[in-house]
Parts: sequence; C-alpha cells; structure tokens
Amino acid sequence: MKKNAMNPHRLAVLAMMTAVVFAVNFPRIIIPLPTGETSFTLANIACVLSGMLLGPLGGLASGLGSALYDLTNPIFAPECWLTFLTKGAMGLAAGLVFRTPEQRETASYRRCLASSLVGCLTYYLLYFSKSLFYDNMLVGGLPFAAAALLLPLKIPASLFNAAAAIAAAPPLCLAIRAALRRAHLRLE
Repeated sequence: MKKNAMNPHRLAVLAMMTAVVFAVNFPRIIIPLPTGETSFTLANIACVLSGMLLGPLGGLASGLGSALYDLTNPIFAPECWLTFLTKGAMGLAAGLVFRTPEQRETASYRRCLASSLVGCLTYYLLYFSKSLFYDNMLVGGLPFAAAALLLPLKIPASLFNAAAAIAAAPPLCLAIRAALRRAHLRLE
C-alpha cells in the first residue's frame, strides 16, 4: 500500500511551522534605505529550521509564513508574492539537504550546518537579485550602475540575519529532534 504523502499529521506539522515562521517575523528592527528598507530579524532561523524538520516541504512553510506576515504590513504587502518565492526557496534548499525522513530523523550537526548554509546562500542570492533588479531598477527606476551601488547598504543586516540562522538553526533542530525522540514522536 502506498503511503499518503500528505496525511493529517504531516499537514498539521506543516501548519504549525507556517505559524512559527509567521510569528517570528514580528520582532524586527527596520532600517530605512534610499530605495526601501531592510530588517534585522530572526525569521530566517525559522525558515531554515522548517526545511531541516520537514525536508523540502519546509519550503512551503517558510514561504507561506513569511508571505502571510507581509500581508499584515501595507509596506510589505505588495511584495508578498516575492517573499513567498524567496523565503520558500530558502526553506526548500535547506530541506533538500534532508530529502528523506531517515535523513531528518538521524540529523547530525554537520548536516544541519550544511542545510542552514545552503538555505541562507540560496535566499541571499535571490534577495540581492530581487533588491537589484526589482526594488532598485524596476520600482526605483535606477540605472544598473546606480542600483548596484545601493546593494552594499543591505549587507550588514543580511550578514546578521544569515549568521543568526546559521548559528541557531542547527542546535535548535538537534534539540527538537532529541525531544521528539524522547517523547516517541515523529514529524513524518
């Protein structure tokens, strides 16, 4: 008999991680920039963690939770679809390191670290591309050279957010997995 890929238990865990990603988006420090803004936030930790815990499906929780947060703020709402794609790709990329349930259940620190690195690199490649082409050139109307000169303004917050995710998500994943094992529970 074929196992149903989206059973009620898995759907509930997906909804829970979507809610976690949504909730951790609220505490943030917003920094205004000439063509928009950037933020110090802990949301990337939850985005990477959802991929580590749910595998590639964690990308859906990352993207949906972040996009729902964007809809709560009129400044971010018009770009919620871009957030869904970029944050979703972050969780998806992190989750691809943990393709199978067995890989997720027997996670090592090295695999968790690799997962968070892959997720963050994917996200920041997309984020800086979006900032350059969409925010600065399309919306801001700047020529390429001027648009590219504004990208370094986003680096400090981006480095902080990436470092926080890379440092915090692996031990959180291992702690959650250990607690689930002690309680004889699985996320699959």
